[in-house]
Amino acid sequence: MTGTAISDFDLYLFGEGRHERIYEKLGAHPCEVDGRGGTRFAVWAPNAERVSVVGPFNDWDGRRDVLGERGVSGVWEGFVPGVGEGALYKYEIRSRGGQLHLKADPYGFAMQLRPANASVVARLDGHQWQDEDWISRRGREDPRRRPINIYEVHLGSWRRPWHERTPPFMSWSEVAPQLIPYVRDLGYTHIELMGVAEHPLDASWGYQVTGYFAPSARYGTPQDFMAFVDGCHQAGIGVILDWVPAHFPRDDHGLAFFDGTALYEHADARLGEHVEWGTKIFNFGRHEVRNFLVANALFWSDRYHVDGLRVDAVASMLYLDYSRRPGEWLPNRHGGRENLEAIEFLREMNDAVHRAHPGVLTIAEESTAFPGVSQPPEFGGLGFNFKWNMGWMNDTLKYAALDPIYRRHSHALITFSFMYAWSENFILPISHDEVVHGKRALLDKMPGDEWQKRANFRLLLAYMLAHPGKKLMFMGCEFGQWHEWRDHEQLDWQLAGEPDHASLRDCVRELNRLYLANPQFHGSDCDHEGFRWIDLHNADESVWAFQRRSTGGDAGAPIICVFNATPVPRDQYRLGVADGGEYRKLLDTDETRFGGSGYNRQTTIGSCADGWQGFAHSIRVDLPPLGAAFFLGPS
Repeated sequence: MTGTAISDFDLYLFGEGRHERIYEKLGAHPCEVDGRGGTRFAVWAPNAERVSVVGPFNDWDGRRDVLGERGVSGVWEGFVPGVGEGALYKYEIRSRGGQLHLKADPYGFAMQLRPANASVVARLDGHQWQDEDWISRRGREDPRRRPINIYEVHLGSWRRPWHERTPPFMSWSEVAPQLIPYVRDLGYTHIELMGVAEHPLDASWGYQVTGYFAPSARYGTPQDFMAFVDGCHQAGIGVILDWVPAHFPRDDHGLAFFDGTALYEHADARLGEHVEWGTKIFNFGRHEVRNFLVANALFWSDRYHVDGLRVDAVASMLYLDYSRRPGEWLPNRHGGRENLEAIEFLREMNDAVHRAHPGVLTIAEESTAFPGVSQPPEFGGLGFNFKWNMGWMNDTLKYAALDPIYRRHSHALITFSFMYAWSENFILPISHDEVVHGKRALLDKMPGDEWQKRANFRLLLAYMLAHPGKKLMFMGCEFGQWHEWRDHEQLDWQLAGEPDHASLRDCVRELNRLYLANPQFHGSDCDHEGFRWIDLHNADESVWAFQRRSTGGDAGAPIICVFNATPVPRDQYRLGVADGGEYRKLLDTDETRFGGSGYNRQTTIGSCADGWQGFAHSIRVDLPPLGAAFFLGPS
């Protein structure tokens, strides 16, 4: 075999863990050598005795196309003539103990549809991008001050109209003309996609990845996914991917025991295995492994123009004793429980992404009180743009599920989140994890009869919108699906056309549009100066109120947000306000168009000069039952 395209400098950078486009060198790349068409293959397997490329083109015979070893780098490379785009292949790796291992390409750009698992030679050209303006604008904006309202999607179950088709999933090209206008109409700013990278098991939802550089064959070709992202950008919608650097599965064709040794993982199970999940943990201290992951983080924006990565299971990466009993883990070199190599990896990854792609977001799913998750590395932080606010989510859903008669005893579930709301740059998530595995659908979590459930649902979403922090909502919640999410079937779209559910979606649309149109709701998410309590202590009546305003150049008038978490309407409820003048109602979740009672008929309210609750003026509001109302103050 001949053909070398990897320089000694490439190998040096890879060995140092600093080759940010190593995927252009390793993997399978169609090319010409001495006038002959074929594919150049390269793979890292430092402990192998022999590495061959096998596939239908050589009858899967590992004796025929043997790769050459590049010195002490551990990289094996070679050119196979006559092998082109669409060819199936694997690496046959003979370990030093003589065992043979058939492995998919860690850097492969495509894979077979499950249950088959060979890599596929693929090109990543052929799509003419039309999103230059989007990319340029994205790089100039401060994400902390712009609206971010995310619609989380599992593509395999958003719509699944064909049960007899194999696979039974809509492709990117089929879903684009439905999903993109739907998300745009509802006023979401981003789509977050689960399970884009190739994974063998549908039921894993994409969180056990075997093809880190390969969009799943379930939904089409790499070019199909490019066209989908491009279409989102042209519609003004960003695309965020779930990204899984915390662990990988044990599948024989995957990364585990790749060259006959623990290469990508730790050899010691106390460091290298997630007992709870049955998966392997990356060895973040090994330069080439860290390079694999950093390059992969960059790859999705380099080649697919994605706008963000939501990094899964960050808490499991930060702590060596995560989900382990005493004696099942090893402390770090200082005797502590923090995974120092993982922390350094996360800082490096975030720095690389933000340096190479200004405006691309990195978001941590992190459930502990680890400090500085969304602070820059130079200030001791991890460098993420945002962190999921799991505390807010847990407290809020617990409160929302309470019968209103008991809410007076749990008022702190509402007020406590404001004690730490600005300690990080937060996203408020109601994700797939909250509507599965016996947790019940979001609407079904609400107490009371069906009318009260819908009223509580609208109240919850209005509180979510008004609370500081960016937003995320899982698909199906927007129209009040009754049953839990099921990954093997589509959403209950028939419900969306029924009046009671259509009115819920109308309320969600109106809330989202209000959020987009008013910087008071998004311009100060990361700045406590944009928030002020009005009514904090009325636990007995389960009422609370606060003021939101932007602290940027587009501050606008303050917006008064008041919430009544009981079915008892409260006439002429007095609220303190800072400014005298007329207050105009922006939205009331109890309006009849949303399925409410229409109790509040105040379109405008004039203030009085008598001070209240520490403010110079006051207004009186007729509070609707189980409702929220927003009023725009005088300019």
